[in-house]
Amino acid sequence: MEELKSLTNPRHTIRIPNQIDIPVTPRILKIIDSPSFQRLKKISQLGLVSTVYPAATHSRFEHSLGVYRTALLFLNHFASNKRFEQHVSQSDAEAFVLASLLHDIGHWPYCHPIEDIQLEGIPEHEIYCQQYLFDSEIADCISKDFTCSVEDVLKLVQGDKSNINTALIQSLLSGPIDVDKMDYLYRDSLHAGVPYGQNFDSGRLIDSLCINRAGDRLAITEKGRTAAELMVFARYVMFSEVYWHHAVRSATAMLQRAFFRTHVSASSGGDHPDYSGWFRQGDAEFVQTWQSLAPAGARNLLEGLFGPTRNLFKRVASYSCFESETIFRSLAHRPYPDLVEIGARLAEAISKKHGVELGHDEVLIDAPPVGLEVQFNVDVYYKQTDKFIELGQVSPVVSTLATRQFDDYVKQVRVFVTPEKTAALKALDLTDLIESAASEA
Repeated sequence: MEELKSLTNPRHTIRIPNQIDIPVTPRILKIIDSPSFQRLKKISQLGLVSTVYPAATHSRFEHSLGVYRTALLFLNHFASNKRFEQHVSQSDAEAFVLASLLHDIGHWPYCHPIEDIQLEGIPEHEIYCQQYLFDSEIADCISKDFTCSVEDVLKLVQGDKSNINTALIQSLLSGPIDVDKMDYLYRDSLHAGVPYGQNFDSGRLIDSLCINRAGDRLAITEKGRTAAELMVFARYVMFSEVYWHHAVRSATAMLQRAFFRTHVSASSGGDHPDYSGWFRQGDAEFVQTWQSLAPAGARNLLEGLFGPTRNLFKRVASYSCFESETIFRSLAHRPYPDLVEIGARLAEAISKKHGVELGHDEVLIDAPPVGLEVQFNVDVYYKQTDKFIELGQVSPVVSTLATRQFDDYVKQVRVFVTPEKTAALKALDLTDLIESAASEA
């Protein structure tokens, strides 16, 4: 395959941080230069994380190139592996390379926090992925220059697990150890300016890749165990210290409430609005359009996020699974409209009991969303005994941080209030009022 040869003899490269050269072939460059892919330069990878970590403004364009390069390293590792060749054809390998490059093609600005609240009428980004792949010049590039089809690429991007013949290649793109995680952990950590995701040994981990007994999933050899453990720990700490940092979650709660109010207002006539044009914009245009659509309360929230002065809601209460299990369990993974209702009940209860007047949108409850994070479960091959054993069975690190429910240990339930009301509420114990509001909703 041309792209594998380019690893050692590149005709053209694109430089991304940190001093990484991405080798690109002419046919790959056609896709990268297309308007649909160039659009990803205008969409930030981490969205609201930059409110806390100001350098975390890298784009999905950069991340996609990093994932593409990692996919080439995976395939290069398996280049002389007979079992891999039995399961993965030339066409499959090409589809995997393209899916790695295009896996984020359907994302829109602030996609993940908006998807997390699961509102009716909001399409998943995979739907837009289908449109971008079929209704653009990318489809022509694939059909003319590659042996795989657009449908093959789309199935990999959308995570179609129905085809046993592509299960192995699917696990390279979306699994415990995959090309996406290996890039975003490193890249997000690099740009956020924290060490956590930069210190697992990606080279050794790739060198240890093998195929499980059944031939349908990626596995690792014994020599990659420590590198895999470090990757699990990196993911744990990145969630704890970056993705679920309390100020990042305050901004996220504000954005979600603003979108909820905008969506409800726009849907008040009975029909869900057509977001296709809006969701095709870059970050700046997206926010500008949003501000023109938003009702008054939502505009205030957006002003606090994107206006000239940052004005985030402040945390007045937080509950972890291991410290406050009752409240955590009563609020975690609840449908988002339930959290809105509970927040409104809590605002009314606080106003009544403590005399602090609060509007319904001045109290925001942030909790782990309905969807759970993928758990880490990969087989380790021990050559001397010819056995595959799950990593969680031989690693106390993985058993604790990954096989137990990940969300319970890196995510918290938090109550945020408008900054002007923080001082009046900071010293209050809101536990009883929150429990009551949660039980009534």
